[in-house]
Amino acid sequence: MSAAADVLSAICLLLGAALSLAAGIGLLRFPDLLSRMHAASKPQVLGLLLILTGVGLRLRTGIDVTTLVLVAIFQLMTAPVAAHMVARAAYRTRRVRRDLLIVDELSERLDEATASSRDDDAERGRD
Repeated sequence: MSAAADVLSAICLLLGAALSLAAGIGLLRFPDLLSRMHAASKPQVLGLLLILTGVGLRLRTGIDVTTLVLVAIFQLMTAPVAAHMVARAAYRTRRVRRDLLIVDELSERLDEATASSRDDDAERGRD
Protein backbone atom coordinates (compact mmCIF):
# COMPACT_ATOMS: atom_id res chain seq x y z
CA MET A 1 0.00 0.00 0.00
CA SER A 2 2.79 2.41 0.84
CA ALA A 3 4.55 2.00 -2.49
CA ALA A 4 1.33 2.58 -4.43
CA ALA A 5 0.56 5.70 -2.39
CA ASP A 6 4.09 6.98 -2.99
CA VAL A 7 3.78 6.46 -6.75
CA LEU A 8 0.37 8.16 -6.80
CA SER A 9 1.81 10.98 -4.70
CA ALA A 10 4.68 11.45 -7.16
CA ILE A 11 2.27 11.50 -10.10
CA CYS A 12 0.07 14.12 -8.40
CA LEU A 13 3.11 16.24 -7.53
CA LEU A 14 4.47 16.13 -11.08
CA LEU A 15 1.10 16.90 -12.67
CA GLY A 16 0.53 19.74 -10.20
CA ALA A 17 3.94 21.19 -10.91
CA ALA A 18 3.32 20.95 -14.67
CA LEU A 19 -0.01 22.76 -14.36
CA SER A 20 1.52 25.45 -12.18
CA LEU A 21 4.30 25.88 -14.74
CA ALA A 22 1.70 26.14 -17.51
CA ALA A 23 -0.10 28.82 -15.50
CA GLY A 24 3.14 30.80 -15.13
CA ILE A 25 3.91 30.52 -18.83
CA GLY A 26 0.35 31.59 -19.63
CA LEU A 27 0.78 34.69 -17.48
CA LEU A 28 3.81 35.66 -19.52
CA ARG A 29 2.60 34.68 -22.98
CA PHE A 30 -1.13 35.46 -23.19
CA PRO A 31 -1.99 38.73 -24.93
CA ASP A 32 -4.65 40.33 -22.75
CA LEU A 33 -5.84 40.67 -19.18
CA LEU A 34 -8.73 38.21 -19.36
CA SER A 35 -6.57 35.46 -20.84
CA ARG A 36 -3.91 36.05 -18.23
CA MET A 37 -6.51 36.02 -15.48
CA HIS A 38 -7.75 32.67 -16.77
CA ALA A 39 -4.21 31.28 -16.71
CA ALA A 40 -3.66 32.61 -13.22
CA SER A 41 -6.79 31.05 -11.76
CA LYS A 42 -7.81 27.77 -13.39
CA PRO A 43 -4.63 25.74 -13.99
CA GLN A 44 -2.95 27.26 -10.97
CA VAL A 45 -5.77 26.17 -8.64
CA LEU A 46 -5.91 22.66 -10.12
CA GLY A 47 -2.12 22.44 -9.93
CA LEU A 48 -2.17 23.45 -6.28
CA LEU A 49 -4.92 20.91 -5.52
CA LEU A 50 -2.86 18.17 -7.16
CA ILE A 51 0.21 19.21 -5.20
CA LEU A 52 -1.78 19.24 -1.95
CA THR A 53 -3.15 15.79 -2.81
CA GLY A 54 0.35 14.49 -3.47
CA VAL A 55 1.65 15.92 -0.21
CA GLY A 56 -1.35 14.52 1.67
CA LEU A 57 -0.75 11.06 0.25
CA ARG A 58 2.87 11.28 1.31
CA LEU A 59 2.37 12.63 4.85
CA ARG A 60 -0.81 10.72 5.85
CA THR A 61 -1.13 12.18 9.34
CA GLY A 62 -4.40 13.64 10.58
CA ILE A 63 -3.22 17.14 11.39
CA ASP A 64 -1.27 17.47 8.14
CA VAL A 65 -4.15 16.27 5.97
CA THR A 66 -6.57 18.57 7.85
CA THR A 67 -4.28 21.54 7.22
CA LEU A 68 -3.97 20.64 3.53
CA VAL A 69 -7.75 20.34 3.20
CA LEU A 70 -8.18 23.78 4.79
CA VAL A 71 -5.63 25.26 2.37
CA ALA A 72 -7.52 23.68 -0.55
CA ILE A 73 -10.88 24.98 0.67
CA PHE A 74 -9.59 28.52 1.13
CA GLN A 75 -7.92 28.43 -2.28
CA LEU A 76 -11.14 27.24 -3.92
CA MET A 77 -13.10 29.98 -2.13
CA THR A 78 -10.78 32.90 -2.86
CA ALA A 79 -9.21 32.35 -6.29
CA PRO A 80 -12.44 32.43 -8.36
CA VAL A 81 -13.76 35.45 -6.46
CA ALA A 82 -10.49 37.34 -6.88
CA ALA A 83 -10.36 36.53 -10.59
CA HIS A 84 -13.97 37.65 -11.02
CA MET A 85 -13.34 40.95 -9.24
CA VAL A 86 -10.21 41.64 -11.30
CA ALA A 87 -12.14 40.94 -14.50
CA ARG A 88 -15.03 43.21 -13.52
CA ALA A 89 -12.70 46.01 -12.51
CA ALA A 90 -10.79 45.69 -15.77
CA TYR A 91 -14.01 45.66 -17.78
CA ARG A 92 -15.45 48.70 -16.00
CA THR A 93 -12.25 50.70 -16.51
CA ARG A 94 -12.18 49.63 -20.17
CA ARG A 95 -8.87 47.77 -19.90
CA VAL A 96 -10.29 44.75 -21.73
CA ARG A 97 -9.61 44.25 -25.42
CA ARG A 98 -13.16 44.17 -26.72
CA ASP A 99 -12.08 42.97 -30.16
CA LEU A 100 -11.18 39.63 -28.55
CA LEU A 101 -14.59 39.19 -26.88
CA ILE A 102 -16.98 36.86 -28.67
CA VAL A 103 -20.01 37.74 -26.54
CA ASP A 104 -20.23 40.94 -24.53
CA GLU A 105 -23.18 40.67 -22.16
CA LEU A 106 -22.10 43.47 -19.84
CA SER A 107 -21.86 46.35 -22.31
CA GLU A 108 -25.54 47.31 -22.05
CA ARG A 109 -25.49 47.17 -18.26
CA LEU A 110 -22.31 49.21 -18.10
CA ASP A 111 -23.83 51.83 -20.38
CA GLU A 112 -26.99 51.92 -18.22
CA ALA A 113 -24.95 52.23 -15.03
CA THR A 114 -22.87 55.03 -16.53
CA ALA A 115 -25.98 56.90 -17.68
CA SER A 116 -27.65 56.44 -14.29
CA SER A 117 -24.53 57.70 -12.54
CA ARG A 118 -24.48 60.80 -14.75
CA ASP A 119 -28.16 61.45 -14.03
CA ASP A 120 -27.53 61.15 -10.29
CA ASP A 121 -24.59 63.54 -10.52
CA ALA A 122 -26.69 66.02 -12.49
CA GLU A 123 -29.47 65.89 -9.89
CA ARG A 124 -27.03 66.50 -7.06
CA GLY A 125 -25.64 69.49 -8.94
CA ARG A 126 -29.10 71.04 -9.20
CA ASP A 127 -29.78 70.83 -5.44
